[in-house]
Amino acid sequence: MSRQAAERRGRQAERMAAWLLMAKGWRIVARRRRMPMIEVDLVARRGTMLAVVEVKRRATLEAATLAVTPMAADRLRAAARQLAAEAGPNVSGRVDLIALAPGRWPRHIAGL
Repeated sequence: MSRQAAERRGRQAERMAAWLLMAKGWRIVARRRRMPMIEVDLVARRGTMLAVVEVKRRATLEAATLAVTPMAADRLRAAARQLAAEAGPNVSGRVDLIALAPGRWPRHIAGL
């Protein structure tokens, strides 16, 4: 697959993940947020909870759930802490994963 095709599929996966989150009552506050340590796919907020959301699309849901490396998870947690602190004193942050695979319902895993 070409780089452009992969980019297009990644953006489509992020749109699908955003729709899923909005259907669950989340408000998308940022897309592809660049930070010094990592680029965050989506930042969503519901009440006092701020979620840094990693979106993974693979051939199977199992492969998508395993695609976040421990180092990336650590960076995402650091990003969640920083963004929650910037959002206000009563805001909590967490890292969520939305796993996507062709022909399957998306899987939202809260609190990686």
